[in-house]
Amino acid sequence: MKIALVYTGVTPQLTELVEREVKKQCGECELITLKDPSIIKEVAAANRVNTNPAARLVTMYMEACQQGADAILNICSSVGDVADCAQPIAKYIGVPIVRIDEEMCREAVRQGKRIGVMATLSSTLNPTKNTVLRVAREMGKEVEMVDALVEGGFGLDEEQFKALMSKYAQEIADKCDVILFAQGSMAYCEEDIAKLTGKVVLSSPRFGAIDLRRALQVKGLL
Repeated sequence: MKIALVYTGVTPQLTELVEREVKKQCGECELITLKDPSIIKEVAAANRVNTNPAARLVTMYMEACQQGADAILNICSSVGDVADCAQPIAKYIGVPIVRIDEEMCREAVRQGKRIGVMATLSSTLNPTKNTVLRVAREMGKEVEMVDALVEGGFGLDEEQFKALMSKYAQEIADKCDVILFAQGSMAYCEEDIAKLTGKVVLSSPRFGAIDLRRALQVKGLL
């Protein structure tokens, strides 16, 4: 069984978390890793997904299929809409494209009405909020969104970034029932922020892996 991990931006912490969660949920498998950091750079600069980065992402999906992937995990929330638009071809060729963040957003809606969304990029914040609103509508739930755009997070080490995340989390904690991390790279802060705020805190790697397992079960591979 082959699983493709498609990144538009990657850190060692994110890679480790994603691979650990995928193997935990899916067992022994061959991982195909595809990366194009230029995609997230262009998306962040434009604050939206333009034609060229979208096309390069779809090209990575097709490369994964050509390498024999049984399923694809899309690991960037900023380009989740591209993964959504690619669903018809994914169904046609029998290779599911799973968004890392969708099941996390559903869990956030299950956990409470007031949902805090933390991100270091506005290009990730807005797509994540839109996904929360979409799944809430599909689930017949009303939600309220609370933003936390974490500024100054680039170039920090882990402890410095945790401190910055803690500062912003404290600012929104009283306004929300659950805190959601819009970027998978934030996941290592999850336990610390949960202890600090006393809130349910959700990050995408484990939920993406759960959704991936379901897709593979539907294919009869698990």
